[in-house]
Amino acid sequence: MQEAPFDFGAEANAFALRQSGMGAVVTFTGIVRDLDGALDHMQIEHYPGMTEKALHSIAEDAHGRWDLGGSLIIHRHGLLRADDMIMMVATASRHRKDAFEAAMFLMDYLKSRAPFWKKETAHGGADWVAARSEDEDALESWRK
Repeated sequence: MQEAPFDFGAEANAFALRQSGMGAVVTFTGIVRDLDGALDHMQIEHYPGMTEKALHSIAEDAHGRWDLGGSLIIHRHGLLRADDMIMMVATASRHRKDAFEAAMFLMDYLKSRAPFWKKETAHGGADWVAARSEDEDALESWRK
């Protein structure tokens, strides 16, 4: 968890260099979208301690489900604007399937269950971002 921007290239490279013996590294970066051109900013709130514990727990879950050599979750909080990088997930495994699936699992968790609260402020006012059914469906698919 951090408020400051991160350097995706530096983070991805440093993560990959730590993955001795792995055959695959998968990365994903989420970017703040402004779908209709009205977004002024997004404010992400969280409870320190609780959020880190939740992220650590889901990373442990991913390591229990897939043969991972490493994983990384970076998530920003505070004020973000359109096109800002909001989060990054990286996974490493001996085989690409495990790395891809684990990364997707982590992203689905972050989108649906991580303890973040997002408020979007646009020209017409401010609204808290509600959970989307598509995100819930994606997370549910991992329970099968």
